[in-house]
Amino acid sequence: MLFPFYEHLRDLFGPLNILRYVPFRVIAAVVTALIITWGLFPWFIRRLKERSVGQTIREELPEHAHKGGTPTMGGALMIIAILASVLLWGDLSNMYVVLTCAIVIAFGAVGFADDWLKLSRGGGKGLRGKTKLLWQFGTAFAVLAFFFYVVAPGTDYNFRMYFPYLRIDRFYLELPDWAYLIFGAIVVVGTSNAVNLADGLDGLAIFPTITASAVYLILAYVGGATLFGWSLAKYLFVPEIAGIAEMAVIAAAMIGAGFGFLWFNSAPASIYMGDVGALSLGGALGCLALFTKNEWLSVIILGIFVMEVASDIIQTTSFKLTGKRVFKKAPIHHHFQMLGYPEGKIVARFWIVSMLLGLIALASIKLR
Repeated sequence: MLFPFYEHLRDLFGPLNILRYVPFRVIAAVVTALIITWGLFPWFIRRLKERSVGQTIREELPEHAHKGGTPTMGGALMIIAILASVLLWGDLSNMYVVLTCAIVIAFGAVGFADDWLKLSRGGGKGLRGKTKLLWQFGTAFAVLAFFFYVVAPGTDYNFRMYFPYLRIDRFYLELPDWAYLIFGAIVVVGTSNAVNLADGLDGLAIFPTITASAVYLILAYVGGATLFGWSLAKYLFVPEIAGIAEMAVIAAAMIGAGFGFLWFNSAPASIYMGDVGALSLGGALGCLALFTKNEWLSVIILGIFVMEVASDIIQTTSFKLTGKRVFKKAPIHHHFQMLGYPEGKIVARFWIVSMLLGLIALASIKLR
């Protein structure tokens, strides 16, 4: 909200010219989202307890029975913090920002409906899986189709896929627009559900979300920023996209809201994000991967979530084909629980791996 008026504001007070710079607004977005979550979560948790909005535990997870009744749907406040921060510090004329926020709101609405049904019905039964996917894919197709066919023709956005550690001017795969639309929807919806699947232990999903957001923040800024008139993207051989640096503000808001949530979600958790948080955050990460043209690098950036989904697919496929299970329980964080690892140790090690994967992904910037 402030960005469009920086020229007028600087006439009133010269130092406000700093609003034109993305790095300043990135810092401001982190701080704003963090203050909102830090300040409001105690009140939010009390309100949820008063209304008995507590987590329901599925029958197949008896080891988590003690967590039943813990306030959930904390992701709703995270969405508010992210959107408020972006509204304050982002460029709302930037379509990357607007469409990512649209995905966050739409996927958050699907997650909210799922959480609400679980609470009202009891027993942990929310929206049917097919219904959830229908709404997610419908939203993703609508948003991306609008971007590709209405917005993108007037930009330098392309339908190429680039590969980690390979020079983008030599190695890429260009898809027809319709194929890239399908691929993009799969990236956004798949990432959304991957984060949701990983949200099974206190603090497990949110920290890898923070580390991934930090990596995308850097990639977005490098992909759209200039330094002394020189394009950072051209120098570093990363996809150059006009206006994509503004996505760094969204990533920053996610980092701030994520740390604010983690303050209360670390073990023992005082609140859970629920599907409303996991689906919306995952959708935002999918948009960051897609719009910054780092779809395949995201296999590394989002490695923790990829591992969780892969373990679930392997388990299901193996059981259907052979009647045998590869893991004691899927997704894989439950496997480690069944092996006797303490929850805190599992979460801490997943955090360490997520940071390592983030650094490996960032190394691709110069190794191209």
